[in-house]
Amino acid sequence: QVQPVESGGGLVQPGGSLRLSCAASGRTFSSIATGWFRQAPGKEREFVAGISWSGESTYYADSAKGRFTISRDNAKNTVYLQMNSLKPEDTAVYYCAVARVDCSALGCVVLKDKSLYDYWGQGTQVTVSS
Repeated sequence: QVQPVESGGGLVQPGGSLRLSCAASGRTFSSIATGWFRQAPGKEREFVAGISWSGESTYYADSAKGRFTISRDNAKNTVYLQMNSLKPEDTAVYYCAVARVDCSALGCVVLKDKSLYDYWGQGTQVTVSS
């Protein structure tokens, strides 16, 4: 069993940056893809970005393209989400999730589907406000 643990959230001004981290406890993120989702108050949880096991394939929601970068360091068993040019509408609880498959062969667009994920973290709050 894998337990993702997020960190790095906080309060940031519009235009600022944050880097979220997702570390695995239990066993490693071995040979599987990882995704970031977010949920704002009163809204459904939505996909933000996903990455293959190798890190060579990624996929982003339109809202994240050009501003967010997902990456991973398998030696550290950690996945990152670098968020730049943050906007108030990025305010949400951000969740890391571990998929039951890798996406290298399928195409990482499949990572949008929440049903592909077996393990979810507790979330980290990101608030963008002046």
